[in-house]
Amino acid sequence: MVGFLLRAAITALGLWVASELLSGVTFDAPSKLILAAVVLGVVNAVVRPLAFILTLPITVVTLGLFLLVLNAGMVGLVAWLIPGFQISGFWTALGAAVIVSLVSWAASSAIGTNGRIEIFTAKR
Repeated sequence: MVGFLLRAAITALGLWVASELLSGVTFDAPSKLILAAVVLGVVNAVVRPLAFILTLPITVVTLGLFLLVLNAGMVGLVAWLIPGFQISGFWTALGAAVIVSLVSWAASSAIGTNGRIEIFTAKR
């Protein structure tokens, strides 16, 4: 449970960064940002694997680039589900998906599989 909440906080951070960088991503209130992050986590856990399997042939043909479209679709689905979270169009959703992915990747690199912050040390 702690791991899910930590990942939801990371996703919320990514969505906030996307809303700061992209003018087409807006939230009515901070509570909508948090709700969107939690729903995005659930959508990525439930809907995305099914969508990935259904779009596997086109993903293979495009050498994986279709996954960007799939991620944009997941962000768009969450914007459609959550009133108070707006995305202006496909390209904005694509940009938001890329930003959320980059922020999640950067933050998750410091978090281990058990949900704790990892400390990296260099040995000489």
